[in-house]
Amino acid sequence: MQEKLKAFERLLKIMDDLREKCPWDRKQTMETLRHLTIEETYELSDAIIEGDLEEVKKELGDLMLHMVFYSKIGEEKQAFDVADVLNAICEKLIHRHPHIYGDVEVADEEEVKSNWEKIKLKEGKGKKSVLEGVPKSLPALVKAIRIQDKARGVGFDWDNKTQVYEKVMEELSELKEEEEKGIEENNSKIEAEFGDVLFSLINYARFIGVNPEDALERTNKKFIKRFQYLESESRKDGKKLGEMSLEEMDHYWEKAKSI
Repeated sequence: MQEKLKAFERLLKIMDDLREKCPWDRKQTMETLRHLTIEETYELSDAIIEGDLEEVKKELGDLMLHMVFYSKIGEEKQAFDVADVLNAICEKLIHRHPHIYGDVEVADEEEVKSNWEKIKLKEGKGKKSVLEGVPKSLPALVKAIRIQDKARGVGFDWDNKTQVYEKVMEELSELKEEEEKGIEENNSKIEAEFGDVLFSLINYARFIGVNPEDALERTNKKFIKRFQYLESESRKDGKKLGEMSLEEMDHYWEKAKSI
């Protein structure tokens, strides 16, 4: 524990030095750091998806620096400091885990999550909906996951995955029905039905224990790998993608799938 505290104290000291002596660091504000923090979060996500623990360690360090940076700016504004930040999260965790720090008993993970959402709703200052805690700027797919998780936390959910699968098929049927009416004159309805299909698929993923964001990203990476194989191998054979038939490209694609 002592080594961990010393490492954290070292980072705080470096942050003080940077803020005082480095022109770039002195210039930064919470607003200028915001997009960099988002970028660092995605880089951490990439490292996790790749299973590269060394890179995960590095990216966690980058994010830790950002958290200390924001805290330092908060201290300069006399709004809060890093101790306030850490104590606040400690108090929040204690309050939201009454089954550990109180006398509440839970049977399983689902009860823990349900209690968590109910406690959050009580904590909210003037909040009337559990969904108000979903950040507006989240990417749509991630936002759908969080919306469904929060609704489930207060009991608004399907009973089983069969019902959800049937809903997926129902939404697909409605999408097909609207699409067959014609795209140009019916585009907004088609878009709405397509959104319903995606939302129901995300719901189904939750019921079968799949994170749809991770699943899609792994598929993206798989496609990129295979397509780049197609590019490199066809180039070796003196062929150009724009001049190849679909059948020729599919030949390389199938070879890529076996690698």
